[in-house]
Amino acid sequence: MPARGREVTIALAIDLIAVCAFVLIGRRSHDENGTVSGFFGTAWPFLAALVVGWLLARVWLRPTEVWPTGVIVWLVTVIGGLGLRGVIGGGLAWTFLLVTAVVLALFLLGWRAVAHWAARRHTKDVAQNSTTRR
Repeated sequence: MPARGREVTIALAIDLIAVCAFVLIGRRSHDENGTVSGFFGTAWPFLAALVVGWLLARVWLRPTEVWPTGVIVWLVTVIGGLGLRGVIGGGLAWTFLLVTAVVLALFLLGWRAVAHWAARRHTKDVAQNSTTRR
């Protein structure tokens, strides 16, 4: 797989894991049973919104960018996931809205910020090494 394809695949895997971790943590904190159907019943609105966010942000072009890629993915996942959850009769207490926005921001934007920092550091190190060799 080309490096670019690998980067997109890894970004998708991290985003999917982030949303699933959000759901698992939430279900665990509310002592909800650990059934697969219960997990997917909670997760699907956010996973569906994540896919829409990926399409709207065209993540495959810049998968690790915080702005605008990550912000679009985050906003669409939060708003779309909560919207779908509301339509299907899921709870939408204001505390849940706040926790959803904050946790998904940490998860979906956080890894991108770390990746951006690491890439900048790598580029700086490479440039510094090439100038010291001359």
